[in-house]
Amino acid sequence: MQLLRYGLAGIFNTAIGISVIYVAMYALRLNYVYANIAGYAVGIGVAFLLNRTWTFQHSGAWLSSFIRWLLVVGTAYLFNLGVIVGMRQGFGMDPYLVQAAGIFTYTTISFLGGRYFAFATPARGV
Repeated sequence: MQLLRYGLAGIFNTAIGISVIYVAMYALRLNYVYANIAGYAVGIGVAFLLNRTWTFQHSGAWLSSFIRWLLVVGTAYLFNLGVIVGMRQGFGMDPYLVQAAGIFTYTTISFLGGRYFAFATPARGV
């Protein structure tokens, strides 16, 4: 069930992030670089809030879980980029197939990182 909630949160935050990009580009007349920065920043924030409260139902400290979430997302993006570049340059694969592999890599790393690192419940006891 947690994986399903994670997927739904991902769909929602992607839709919000893309909406921000289009509003920034077409309504606010920002260039595509700044619009994408804004969209990704909002998307990461929405992902954090949804995954913290809904997917993983984490009740720990906000700041430390947000910093850990940024580390998870940054690691996932770096691995995603490595898979995309490596498969494209190393094997000459189709760019669309490479993107699909990158999405799988990113999703796997960010889900596991969120579950076991960013939003892990601290051990109780001794």
